[in-house]
Amino acid sequence: MQEYNFMDQAEDTSIEQPSRRTLIQDNNGPLTKTAFVSTNSISQGEQVGLLWNELFNKYKVKIHFAHRTFSWSNEARGNAAVHVVIIGFSNFDVPNKVFYEYENIKGEPHAVNAKNINPYLVEGKDFAITTRKKSIANVPEMIKGCQPTDDGNLILNDEEKIAFITKEPQAEKFIKPLNSAKEFLNNQRRWCFWLQNANPSELKQCPNLINRVDAVKQFRLKSTKAATIKWAQMPTMFTEIRQPNSDYILIPRHSSENRQYIPFGFFSKDYIVSDSCNSIPNATKYHFGVLNSLMHNIWIKYVCGRIKSDYRYSNDIVYNNFPWPENPNEKQVQAIEAAAQNVLDARAQFPHASLADLYDPNTMPPVLVKAHQALDKAVDLCYRPQPFINETKRIEFLFELYDKYTYGMFEKVKSKK
Repeated sequence: MQEYNFMDQAEDTSIEQPSRRTLIQDNNGPLTKTAFVSTNSISQGEQVGLLWNELFNKYKVKIHFAHRTFSWSNEARGNAAVHVVIIGFSNFDVPNKVFYEYENIKGEPHAVNAKNINPYLVEGKDFAITTRKKSIANVPEMIKGCQPTDDGNLILNDEEKIAFITKEPQAEKFIKPLNSAKEFLNNQRRWCFWLQNANPSELKQCPNLINRVDAVKQFRLKSTKAATIKWAQMPTMFTEIRQPNSDYILIPRHSSENRQYIPFGFFSKDYIVSDSCNSIPNATKYHFGVLNSLMHNIWIKYVCGRIKSDYRYSNDIVYNNFPWPENPNEKQVQAIEAAAQNVLDARAQFPHASLADLYDPNTMPPVLVKAHQALDKAVDLCYRPQPFINETKRIEFLFELYDKYTYGMFEKVKSKK
């Protein structure tokens, strides 16, 4: 750890005062206090595990105070602003800690006392969530979508599809709807040539399609990656195929932070999943309901990675670490399924509205708001009978439940370089 001490003096005058350029050390070095301003990436997503496991395990640091995410403007041209946090920590502990909450990222903070502050900047035990290949709960696996690596030759928009079928109607049987994040959220459509089991003799009757396939081959041959060049031998195929064999829940991998709920969807296996999305095959409306609830969306807010300030949903960090309700009974599960169906029904009342518009806080229809509120209540009751008074209490509860599910694992985590 190579952080310099910028604090003039420790709060407890009985503690030996370090010199102003003392480094935090991993053994029995001087007691040192440090504070820094950083982009909020160090308290979100995969970076938390990479950084804070090292600080906890090797340097035995404790966070003394923290400012949660706020917008920091500077004097650069254009008055650029970044989302930052301030964290003060030391290689010794103190009994009283404080973090500063912001009602919005451009607002004023208010102080909250805490017994311990974890690297997600909420009260709780010291731990950092790391990537996980399997879920900590008994739920269906989430998988990434399919990647074409085709230079656009296997993909069509609405206009291109109509024009292509007009010229070559016999190729229509090879065209399937493609679910990608942008189109899913904005009520648009894309299509793809899905040739996984195509009969060669039928393909030969589609010269325009063959031209596209040959363009895929040539594009892959020009790649600098050996694996992509190898895929030039099979130009009719996507290079990464993870298409569900059942109906599935669709999860866009990127979504606006302005939405209280990330809208997920239900689709049949005939809709091809793009690599801009994840999918959960064999999922039920119970799974759909929990994932669309406020509990899961609060988990997303604190745990997932970001692009700028927008959410970047991942299976390894977000989904596989999410603490689902422990032992919901049949009545509770049925209540969530009914509430989830009501959310879908509320969306269906606005067939020409995009999900981006339906979930915009300023334009979200009251019927959809009420449907989500009823779903939130049903999901909350699966966690505990007492209501959650605010967002902070929700994430503290989820972290405690996560700790219960994964007890004993943190000490064994090895830091990644």
